[in-house]
Amino acid sequence: MIDVKVLRDNPDVVRASQKARGEDVSLVDKALAADEIRRAAIVEFEALRAEQNTLSKSVGAAKGDEKAVLLEKAKSLSAAVKEAEAKKNSTESDFKKVAMEISNLVDTAAPIGGEADFKVIEEVGTPRKFDFAPKDHVELGKILGAIDTERGAKVSGARFYYLTGVGALLELALVNYAIASATKAGFIPVIPPVLVKPAAMEGTGFLGQAAENVFHLKEDDFYLVGTSEVPLAAYHMDEILDAKSLPLRYAGYSPCFRREAGSYGKDTRGIIRVHQFEKVEMFSFCAPEQAAEEHKRLLQWEKDFLNAMEIPYRVIDVATGDLGSSANRKFDCEAWIPTQNAYREVTSTSNCSEFQARRLNIRTRGDNGTSPVATLNGTLVAIPRMIVSILENHQQADGSVTVPQALQPYLGTNRFLPVG
Repeated sequence: MIDVKVLRDNPDVVRASQKARGEDVSLVDKALAADEIRRAAIVEFEALRAEQNTLSKSVGAAKGDEKAVLLEKAKSLSAAVKEAEAKKNSTESDFKKVAMEISNLVDTAAPIGGEADFKVIEEVGTPRKFDFAPKDHVELGKILGAIDTERGAKVSGARFYYLTGVGALLELALVNYAIASATKAGFIPVIPPVLVKPAAMEGTGFLGQAAENVFHLKEDDFYLVGTSEVPLAAYHMDEILDAKSLPLRYAGYSPCFRREAGSYGKDTRGIIRVHQFEKVEMFSFCAPEQAAEEHKRLLQWEKDFLNAMEIPYRVIDVATGDLGSSANRKFDCEAWIPTQNAYREVTSTSNCSEFQARRLNIRTRGDNGTSPVATLNGTLVAIPRMIVSILENHQQADGSVTVPQALQPYLGTNRFLPVG
């Protein structure tokens, strides 16, 4: 949720941010109008309550007929206070509803535009030149006995898959390496719940523009998370954190679920775009003034991971129209996929500033009272796309795949061999 003070004092900044995102600018004026009504209702309620308190003291000191008159007045005033309180609560709810629809203020350093208007920050490594026709990950998965999309579709439908044999072992190796790396960097490992209440999903900003990709269990009113960012962000919901404990860094490992609405016809082959996958997610709570530097640190940890996988990749600065409602700036790391002759996103990191913390009521206490913390997230490894990247980039002419050195201790081998 955006800062109400910024909304009141600098509405043009909020309008410019909404425009840069390609979102509804009129929400700003609607929120301002709702705020005026809300503030008037609060003033009315507090004035009546103050009058009620004063009258209550007078009743205690009065006697006889005077007391009877005051009691009658108190009864009437009590009804007015209740009515004013109901009006205050209603107007506060109306304001919150509109304000929650406004996305985070974009960082002025983020490129303006849509999905295609990103800025390439750097390219790391050189895409490999093959002296044979490279196979895609689906074919390699069959040769190695590692990926079975046909039985995944038979059992669960399109965009589901089995990881078998070395495929399953590769996932476990990636997770163990990621958690070991995160722990070494000072992150607290977490295995969070993946069914969350509406407050957690709404608080992290996934029930707005991203709602179409969320699985909802209506009977129980639970949501299946699309990333452990959700339960990690909500971990300290309604809490006041010790400023001296910041930054608090967590690394969550969990299954993730995405409907992939609107992706009909996209990435239908293989495991690049699926409904269920595992991921290790970094999450940080820090002081707002430290958020930009913390964002750079999360990006560096992602780059370190990709460097260890020995995969060519590039880093892009995501444009404002493709940020997602909670992020004010986002960097994506895109791995080179040989058979697609293209870079594809494998990790991303977002600075959400105080936006999520305001929605989730997560604060820290300082000399000037309590204030929201900043929250940041970053994917350390999303399993399917990392498996795609490793298989395709490290494949050999005979169908075998060399194992990155960093994963060899976890797998006990330096090469995956064809089965059969």
